[in-house]
Amino acid sequence: MKPRILLLIAFFALTSCKRETKNSPSEAVSVSNLVQYKEENGGIHIKSGNFTYDFKKNQLPFKRIILLNASMAGCISGLNAENLIIGVSNPEYIYSEKIQNLIRQGKIQNLGSEQKYDVEKIISLKPDAIFTNHIASFDNTYQLLKNNGIQVVFLDEYLEQKPLEKTAYIKLFGKLFGKEKEADAKFDEVEKNYSDLKKLALTAKEKPTVLANEMYGDVWYLPGGKTSAANFISDANAEYILKDNTDQKAVTMSFEEVFAKSGKVQYWINAGNHISKKEMLGMNPFYSKLEVFNKGKIYVITGKEKGQANDFFESGVVRADWVLKDYIKIFHPELLPGYQLTYMKELQ
Repeated sequence: MKPRILLLIAFFALTSCKRETKNSPSEAVSVSNLVQYKEENGGIHIKSGNFTYDFKKNQLPFKRIILLNASMAGCISGLNAENLIIGVSNPEYIYSEKIQNLIRQGKIQNLGSEQKYDVEKIISLKPDAIFTNHIASFDNTYQLLKNNGIQVVFLDEYLEQKPLEKTAYIKLFGKLFGKEKEADAKFDEVEKNYSDLKKLALTAKEKPTVLANEMYGDVWYLPGGKTSAANFISDANAEYILKDNTDQKAVTMSFEEVFAKSGKVQYWINAGNHISKKEMLGMNPFYSKLEVFNKGKIYVITGKEKGQANDFFESGVVRADWVLKDYIKIFHPELLPGYQLTYMKELQ
């Protein structure tokens, strides 16, 4: 299966932050249930999933970082901190034009891909820290980097199910980069916008029924009822066909099972990265049996895509408000008459 398809599955299958109370320096700040940080003696203690990290005062703020997954680039760009990046993997998946320019200028190095990182180059760059998702099969590589004095920080933001908790990761980066005020301001802006948009959505006269994702092979991978995608649908005041499901991961169904639930569906969202309904039907002729395919509206997430890079997985991680605004425009177009979709696009 192609890497982009795997990324789509991972996001939507696994796919607010709570407004954080103002903490004194000795209190832990909760970004989400997965990530917390605490100031200690001018340094910072971080807990991320099963991992903990301690950075001393003289190690902060970071000046030289490496990113091994593109989604974290959204937080860096949100803080205008692209100049701190000295290396990335899979640059073809990075949407940011500023980062791409720095790569072309040689200021950011290409460090290979998840199939084969250039470990020697990483070590030679001597970063303050590497940020990546944890992949158990790469543990030997991570250990080699640690043995060479390089701190590898695992942040699995793709596991977050509440949209604003993805956005809140920018606060951790702000703390590590000495840009705490900028990070707080950005988060507060997104959080307020998101709250206002939720209230706007509730004024809609109708609550349409929604189907999400698509089939891969013989299996339809639907977002569970407590995933990020399901939360966006709910916050946009629409009814997801699995709204009563309690899973925070993918729910697998056959076409027949989805067909049985889709009779009242008016909107089909996150339908892969197809370019037309005809092309979609060529991939899976069964779609023609769905009422929503024939009479409803179908949307894909290719509104900001360049080659293999898709800004939905980059700035969309931070701008939960823009993502929600797209869904409200789709489900309740009358509420946002002058708005043009940012990340989504209707299939014709």
